[in-house]
Amino acid sequence: MSDNGCGFPAPGLHSFLFKPIFEVGGFEFNKVMLLALLTTLVVVTFFYTAFGKAKVVPGKLQMIGEAGYDFVRRGIVYETMGKKEGEKYVPLMVSMFFFIWIMNIWSVIPLTQFPVSSVFAYPVVLAAIVYFIWVPLTFKRHGFVGGWKNITGYDNSLGPIKWLVAFIEFFSNLIVRPFTHSVRLFANMFAGHLMLVMFTVASWYLLNSFMIPAAGVSFVMTIAMILFELFVQAVQAYVFVLLSATYIQGALAEHH
Repeated sequence: MSDNGCGFPAPGLHSFLFKPIFEVGGFEFNKVMLLALLTTLVVVTFFYTAFGKAKVVPGKLQMIGEAGYDFVRRGIVYETMGKKEGEKYVPLMVSMFFFIWIMNIWSVIPLTQFPVSSVFAYPVVLAAIVYFIWVPLTFKRHGFVGGWKNITGYDNSLGPIKWLVAFIEFFSNLIVRPFTHSVRLFANMFAGHLMLVMFTVASWYLLNSFMIPAAGVSFVMTIAMILFELFVQAVQAYVFVLLSATYIQGALAEHH
């Protein structure tokens, strides 16, 4: 019986906590870390296998790899930064897109069934990588004074409100932006996983009670949620990388 007295094991924050697989010198290695490591291995292995011995006439795996690479390069990087400025950032954006996507996909894979991105630390680190690229890049491109103008949107033509606008832009760009960048990915994966767990557990609970017809409805909802999550997982990877490219483009853009 659960704490609520009805026997239904309601999902909650405990669904995101895992016991250590092993511990070395106080360092705990758990399931989430294992999935993050597996994500890295999957992405590296896929692209190495696809492009390690690239052929003029590509095989199936190389074609899939080229399609994915080209989608990020042309559909995200070139569209936001242009070919000239964006080309050097293509490897980073491709890596981030597929890394985030695979981290999300673990949510619907049997046995793993957990999206790594629903642990806040992982989106935070990815957002920090982007943050520490576009902020220094802003000052490198525009100089010290020009960099602050770019970040704060300082404009003499705004008259008396220019300082208010500069403060709002400063707060928004340097403090709020990295927070929302990471929270958007985390919150969607957190909520999606919680919903999947709820419908899955409810299906099993109802199946073992007298409400078997309701279990069928819950099971259908579980399948629908899985299909919806597959869509959301790809969209969240796309949105995260699109915002990353937009931030870097903003650092490169001339201030007016």
